[in-house]
Amino acid sequence: MDRHRCRFCAQELDETFVDLGLSPLANSYLPPEQADATEPTYPLHARACGACGLVQLPQFEPAASIFEQYLYYSSYSESWLRHAESYAAAMIARAKLGAASEVIEIASNDGYLLQYFLHAGIRALGIEPASGPAAAAIAKGIPTRTCYFGRDVATTLRAAGHRPELIVANNVLPHVPDINDFVAGLRILLPETGRATLELPHLLHLIEGVQFDTIYHEHLSYFSLATLETVFRAHALRVFDVDELPTHGGSLRLHVCSETAPPSASLALESLRRRETLAGLDRPASYRDFQAKVAAKRETIRDFLVAARRAGKTVLAYGAPAKGNTLLNYCGITRELIPFTVDRNPHKQGLLLPGSHLPIRDPAALIAARPDYVFILPWNLKDEIIAQLAEVRAWGGQFVVPTPYLTIIS
Repeated sequence: MDRHRCRFCAQELDETFVDLGLSPLANSYLPPEQADATEPTYPLHARACGACGLVQLPQFEPAASIFEQYLYYSSYSESWLRHAESYAAAMIARAKLGAASEVIEIASNDGYLLQYFLHAGIRALGIEPASGPAAAAIAKGIPTRTCYFGRDVATTLRAAGHRPELIVANNVLPHVPDINDFVAGLRILLPETGRATLELPHLLHLIEGVQFDTIYHEHLSYFSLATLETVFRAHALRVFDVDELPTHGGSLRLHVCSETAPPSASLALESLRRRETLAGLDRPASYRDFQAKVAAKRETIRDFLVAARRAGKTVLAYGAPAKGNTLLNYCGITRELIPFTVDRNPHKQGLLLPGSHLPIRDPAALIAARPDYVFILPWNLKDEIIAQLAEVRAWGGQFVVPTPYLTIIS
């Protein structure tokens, strides 16, 4: 892709959304022996397309470089599992799925979602490019193909007789380099009577909550509803309903059908269209004050950490998410301010965060250290994390959440 042209409509990109400087890839965790190695860094400069409204980053690394050693496993979050189970139950009822039905999930990770359809006696197939999570799903008995989804894979599946009543694509479209190939694949695979649902973070919430840390190189695109509808229309698909979700700081679940299918636009969809227009999401020029808001948030975070250190207080982090790496690197936070972080995912334990080089340890290390503050990097999971770390309050420790604004929770 030309770095200065829109990945959807190919128009030149001349509007800056936010420039976060240079940063390593957010999921490029390091073994300790590489602590002194020079890491490659890339511009983290998001631009907005004046033609279609797509906010985007250029692609610096091929997808294979990112997903070959992908360490994100969905099943380590209890709240995400509950979210998946609730979705499965709702869609089984809403789409009237039964034993003769088939569900295909694109970017199915470790089978966190499809397991609930299988438990209900519904056929399921996962499409997952990352070999580690795909192997974990297969070990659970979930049929999974390890490949990248697009026109070719969709054509192969259709030729093999797959006619899924439901296609699921959760938090994958923002990571796709070739949006047109992916959405064209959806149209090929989706039967005229079927539906697809796609979950992804909403640009409106990113702006309102100054969620700059959700911007990272592997997360190539940032969508408004208006842009999403434009993308689907270009491929003979239509959004007919939308659910607003609290996940990932504010997400949308789009319900999509073929352009000739009967469902009409829901009241929720009409309402959200109006809200986006009122918020100015159809005018990239309205984003121009976002950079200043991001810089102010960085200063607030740094001021807190520096003040805590001067007061002799200890701050440790919880979590090793991609968003946390953007926050730490943009804010210039190193081990002097936060000595280490912890994470429940054993695949990340023992590694170093990219850029900041904070060691990732087992959560037991945080309990043993008894910090004054626990800085929650995956702030979208703060309720789950605070509940897991009930011991922190026993020694008078407090939790720090950076979004939507820095908050200390006793």
